[in-house]
Amino acid sequence: MKQSILSLSLCAMLVSQVSWAAPLVIAHRGAPGYLPEHTMESTTLAFAQGADFIEQDVVISKDGVPVVLHDIHLDTVTNVADKFPERKRDDGRYYALDFTLDELKSLVVHERSDLNGKPVFKNRYQGSAQFTIATFEEQIELITELNRQFNKHIGFYPEIKSPAWHREQGVDISQIVLTTLRKHGLDDADKAIYVQCFDYAELKRVRNELGAKVKLIQLMAENDWNESPTDYDALRTPAGLKALAEVAQGIGPWIPQLIDMQTMQATGLVKKAHAAGLDVHPYTFRQDALPTGVTSQQTLDLLFKQLKVDGVFTDFTDTVVDYLHR
Repeated sequence: MKQSILSLSLCAMLVSQVSWAAPLVIAHRGAPGYLPEHTMESTTLAFAQGADFIEQDVVISKDGVPVVLHDIHLDTVTNVADKFPERKRDDGRYYALDFTLDELKSLVVHERSDLNGKPVFKNRYQGSAQFTIATFEEQIELITELNRQFNKHIGFYPEIKSPAWHREQGVDISQIVLTTLRKHGLDDADKAIYVQCFDYAELKRVRNELGAKVKLIQLMAENDWNESPTDYDALRTPAGLKALAEVAQGIGPWIPQLIDMQTMQATGLVKKAHAAGLDVHPYTFRQDALPTGVTSQQTLDLLFKQLKVDGVFTDFTDTVVDYLHR
């Protein structure tokens, strides 16, 4: 029902052709529409496809090395259960934090699957190439070198993953990420880098206690996702956004938070964020996971022309780049 309503509402909302400032194309986990997420190969492809920024989700290894993985778990993107079957925790999951970097490097990264081993996106890469987990520093070096060789200025977009959980495990992931950025001269508001996090309390700590100078983005979840202790409903109010603007430069909302799923009208979040001086970078445009009857053209028209977002996370950088530069 929601899908059919979305199809109709998209058509109804796309009534005007307006000009807008060039938005950012943010390569979500590299180029996972074509290659396994967050691998060096996926990052290289995203660079070649013309991304403005490339995302790195960061978690920590047992020996304190920041590595690039979307989850604190390993089961859905690697062969960890085959290689280390005895290393799962009581909940049946395998955690990156329980493995040294050498052990993580011995794993093969594959296309994302569910916990039953079925591909989440059935038409994406299903080959047998031996992809591996990358460290955060390896990805920084890769993008830096590609920028140098091709005279580009593609930026970084790391996420501090699950800081409260890491802290419960005795690990200060935010400090580790900032130390890495400072080592490479990237804790700088003038550099092409944003640091994102779902945890508002941690984002404030990063700015106020750890002294980060880098641009910060507050990711927006729903409260019932239990992503962090943050009250996202309160944060999306004008008062919440005004307070957030004292700490961050923008928000990263879930696309349905920009559209009321009952009325299929704009929620006003983009306008409220802009009024508070915040950029809006929603997640995630996936051309292979659109509602039935909705095209990529309609979706991107809605995001960029109607809602006027400042950038978008996408698994398909090439599609968004082609759209913006045609």
